[in-house]
Amino acid sequence: MFNSILKNRFSLFISFAIFFLSFSFIVRSILLVISYSKADFIILNLLEIYTKGFIYDFGVSLYFSFFYICFIVLIPQKFNNSLFNKIGTYFFLFLMVMISLFTFFAELTFWQEFESRFNFIAVDYLIYTYEVINNINESYPLPILIGSVIGLTIIVLYTFSKLHLFDFTFKSETRFKPRLVAFSIILITLFCYSFFITNSWAEKGDNRYKNELAKAGVYSFFSAFKNNELNYQEFYSLLNDDEAFRDIKAQLNIQQENQFKAKSIHRYIKSTHTEQQPNVIMITIESFSADFMNHFGNTRNITPNLDLLADSSILFTDMYATGTRTVRGMEALTLAIPPTPGSSIVRRPNNNHLFTIGSVFENKGYQSTFFYGGDGYFDNMNQYFSGNGYDIVDRGRNLTVGDKYETNRKLIPDEEVSFENAWGISDGDLYNQVIKDADLKFSHHQKFYDFVMTTSNHRPFTYPSGKIDIPSGSGREGAVKYTDYAIGDFINKIKNKAWFKNTVIIFVADHCASSAGKNEIDISKYHIPCMIYNLKGTAHQNINQMTSQIDLYPTLFDLLGWNYDSNFYGLNALVQNYSPRIILGTYQKLAYMKKDSLVILSPQRQVETYIYNKESNEQKPAHFPKPIIKHAIANYQTAYDLFKNDGLKIK
Repeated sequence: MFNSILKNRFSLFISFAIFFLSFSFIVRSILLVISYSKADFIILNLLEIYTKGFIYDFGVSLYFSFFYICFIVLIPQKFNNSLFNKIGTYFFLFLMVMISLFTFFAELTFWQEFESRFNFIAVDYLIYTYEVINNINESYPLPILIGSVIGLTIIVLYTFSKLHLFDFTFKSETRFKPRLVAFSIILITLFCYSFFITNSWAEKGDNRYKNELAKAGVYSFFSAFKNNELNYQEFYSLLNDDEAFRDIKAQLNIQQENQFKAKSIHRYIKSTHTEQQPNVIMITIESFSADFMNHFGNTRNITPNLDLLADSSILFTDMYATGTRTVRGMEALTLAIPPTPGSSIVRRPNNNHLFTIGSVFENKGYQSTFFYGGDGYFDNMNQYFSGNGYDIVDRGRNLTVGDKYETNRKLIPDEEVSFENAWGISDGDLYNQVIKDADLKFSHHQKFYDFVMTTSNHRPFTYPSGKIDIPSGSGREGAVKYTDYAIGDFINKIKNKAWFKNTVIIFVADHCASSAGKNEIDISKYHIPCMIYNLKGTAHQNINQMTSQIDLYPTLFDLLGWNYDSNFYGLNALVQNYSPRIILGTYQKLAYMKKDSLVILSPQRQVETYIYNKESNEQKPAHFPKPIIKHAIANYQTAYDLFKNDGLKIK
């Protein structure tokens, strides 16, 4: 009977599925034995683990086999025993088995370190390839490991051959119609897995070990990749929820009578200044480190316009970005929130209808617009900004009929673009779109708030020729100088506009040009320029206190004399009781620094504490009192809790 089932075109696929399910069963059993003493398992737990595990594993075996299945379905019967089919079959089977075996090994080592199936840490490893490969090479004899995986693959294929499975496949006479029926069943099954079998299905119980054992590593990996997050509650140091919210409210100076509910930071902010309502244009400058400017020690004179503007602006001299990617900067500048582990909220599901900076402007009667020189589908920008009430102006090359963002999206036409590279149009062309839009809104007596995201200071570092004295494409320095030139040109163009005298322009970087340094989180690599220009009635001043990117708008709103609802972690840096601190992180590491006391939170509930010397850029290990560590944990724990439980939504 066994032979009759296997004697067809799908014999090797069925055999691979049996092999994969068997090895997955063994790996799950090994992980269960390792974890048995750490968790309270009962018989029903074991039944659930293996039942759900089998369902996940079967789905993974189908995904692993999909291209091979397509191959054997499409090969005509007359070529079934041909050399081409034999080469293709051996190629696919070798890859499928080898990748499976490597995955099994990786799961065992990952569990040994994190006691978890693959999650966003594993996804993160794809980003830090150099570090990961070196870590593996130092931890394991890499040549032996690779050789062993290849050797085991050959043994598996040899076993298939001894069982005559290749002969069954090559000599079978399975016609196209039954092949198509089988393929259709497999396709429908994969469709069901894609839309109905989620990774969260295994997370229903309170026993974390049971939940993780029921999952499949590969399935969890792609779920983490899709959802872009690392569960703070599972992997980082925790406080009691009530304690965490009490602590963060104290940090944010939220008084009992000024709060809406216990697990919330929602409060009402009052200003002591006279209210004014100017238009606001924020120029978010791509990859712009503070040390590009003469104001922060650069001697190459590549930012003459920004240095001149800094002399007549409110200048934040010691501001730090929250992350190392554009979407992280967007998160900080729209939500004023600490960076939760994993990817930015901009790229996550359920990120619409949030209480944003744009919400405050909207409540004051402003129209908010997101301007981007590239295509806003990248990094989920359009979905995020559109879902949170912003209009969109972008290049729009990926716009299709019926696009759900087209109702509030304007496209930048070809005839208004003088220069473009892979990332988007030049900053000069983008600023022309901002001016055009401002003219239109002013003519309709509409107050406006613009979030402008530039792209010129990015590889390949190309820009319009003839604008500066450094040839296009020659490197970062030229891109920085062109970025500065375009800003100067923009200011010159708008100075004579009727709306200029009542328009505030903000210049701030999304993040620095580089985050690599001698420390794992190198504080100096997060230092960014930020200035508020053309604010009526406010003379030039420097804000020399250490500030976070998330403090920009709470400070601006106070300068504007605004009373408003707030759901922000950012603080007004101009009040007497402002306590200097910064909040920043990578995908895994979360940092909090108050004055010179640095706390770094990591997976496996690790907490590291250092004294930071800004002059030498050194971090020396030190022991801190518990309140500082609690402050760090409270920021990240509550931010994660609010986002996951819709606490950042507009009510």
